[in-house]
Amino acid sequence: MASRYWVVSLPVQGSTSATSLWNRLQEQISRHSFDTPLYRFNIPNLRVGTLDSLLALSDDLLKSNSFVEGVSHKIRRQIEELERVSGVESSSLTVDGVPVDSYLTRFVWDDAKYPTMAPLRETIDTIQGQVAKIEDDLKVRVAEHNNVRSQLNAINRKQSGSLAVRDLSNLVKPEDIVMSENLITLLAVVPKYSQKDWLSSYETLTSYVVPRSSKKLYEDNEYALYTVTLFRRVADNFRTSSRERGFQIRDFEYNSEAQESRKQELERLIRDQENFRSSLLQWCYTSYGEVFSSWMHFCAVRIFAESILRYGLPPSFLACVLAPSTKGEKKVRSILEGLCDNTHSAYWKSEEDAGGMAGLGGEADTHPYVSFTINLA
Repeated sequence: MASRYWVVSLPVQGSTSATSLWNRLQEQISRHSFDTPLYRFNIPNLRVGTLDSLLALSDDLLKSNSFVEGVSHKIRRQIEELERVSGVESSSLTVDGVPVDSYLTRFVWDDAKYPTMAPLRETIDTIQGQVAKIEDDLKVRVAEHNNVRSQLNAINRKQSGSLAVRDLSNLVKPEDIVMSENLITLLAVVPKYSQKDWLSSYETLTSYVVPRSSKKLYEDNEYALYTVTLFRRVADNFRTSSRERGFQIRDFEYNSEAQESRKQELERLIRDQENFRSSLLQWCYTSYGEVFSSWMHFCAVRIFAESILRYGLPPSFLACVLAPSTKGEKKVRSILEGLCDNTHSAYWKSEEDAGGMAGLGGEADTHPYVSFTINLA
């Protein structure tokens, strides 16, 4: 599907009808830019109100569009991240079961959701309110997911860091530890290049060290983890002597209940993360469809209001959607301009071409017809 579309409206002038103008546009696109998909954008007769109200509304249209479009893209990016992290195959986004590009190119106004007789300001406020609620809900759900992910990352850092800082509980077995009234087993973190020094010296770092009691439990890229058993009363002396020789004695107390509790906590967090991720992904699929539908209704209001402000009353214009290729843009613009039959069209050319005025709704690139771009990605 295309990722960028133009939504345009052309004035229906004089004795010309919207149908005949549509036929002419189809014929010229087919002849001169046949690779440009072209669709009618069906907008119902909305409640016009006063020109003053339309002018006031047009001042907010660009800002409101940026907000709704921004939420749509935010949810889409969240979906892409969740699919990537979960290893889920990317699925095409839909609105009520219809692919988003098909929803756009075959747009039908939802009168039950947005009554056509409601004032345009009320319709825009309704759309903004609905999208703002979804954005707030997204923030809460993402925060919950990120909180669990942060807890898991903290545990993983403890388990995957160097021996100088990582959690040692999953590296030590009950049989590795001697704990009695008189004896204690300490855990020494020894730089890899100092292992020979450790093995040749640990028995003499203080008195009352059990001979040949040191055993290597684990090794990473920087350090090796050794046990050493000695009398409790000389443990502090041993720590001091070890530090002077560049060996780190890690504080550790083996507790099977605490280990089991940590294991259960890790398993719970993993389950919670999967549940939050799956729930958030499903919510994003649904909410993206809702926001995209709201965005397309907003675009319909926008093109309706700007067409009246551009062409006057009563509403008489042809709205359509095009997806020109980059190389075909200039030709399509020329076709659209030619169909306007406007003697003042030079006044509406883009600033680049003719130093013209800024467009309605804040468009910088202006034409003798209403035009704005929809970026799906």
